[in-house]
Amino acid sequence: MRKRLWNLSARDNRNMYIFIGVLLLSGVVFGVVLVNALTLDQQQDLADRLGAYWQTFGNPDSLDAGAAFRERFLLYAKWLFLIWTLGLSVIGLPFVMALDFLKGVLLGFSVGLIIRELNWHGVGLSLAAIAPQNLIVIPALIISSVSASRFAYYFVHERLFRRKGSMFPPIVAHTAVAIAMLLVLGVASLYEAYVSPLVLERIAPETARISASFLLGK
Repeated sequence: MRKRLWNLSARDNRNMYIFIGVLLLSGVVFGVVLVNALTLDQQQDLADRLGAYWQTFGNPDSLDAGAAFRERFLLYAKWLFLIWTLGLSVIGLPFVMALDFLKGVLLGFSVGLIIRELNWHGVGLSLAAIAPQNLIVIPALIISSVSASRFAYYFVHERLFRRKGSMFPPIVAHTAVAIAMLLVLGVASLYEAYVSPLVLERIAPETARISASFLLGK
């Protein structure tokens, strides 16, 4: 397969990276707005759940890092599998974009909820608990989405219009990207399971304690 047909560099796919980035950012904004649209009962229920979550960091023995790793890795693997499959289907490409938007919504909702319930304490907790792994996860999902877009482009441009070229090389290339990104997401899962709890415990224990007390006292 010609290299130019499967170049995932930011320079050669700038428009696609920008488009997906805008989708994610729009999803983040929508997620933050969605937090403000919750009813009082929904806000209280989520606040109670959030308070219980932060309390677990006060008792490290109750945390099962192995189970947390398996849970997060399986979630990311399913997400990546959807992107890979939808890319192969070609007609599923709009759903890949929808997944990117949904990822932004989930991220924005999580950060918005924490900051809404914990005030300024939530900023530090968001940076410690959410930002690091997403600096790995989001680029991996973006690259996977660009790969899906490149596969759709190859199929439409080479197979439908020009009726030339083989489908095997782009399938292998798209699959190789998915496997590479799965390994990257495995690193993010390891961080969430083993490192993130230590960061919260050692760097922001006082913030977590105040936040838990604040939420449970509401």
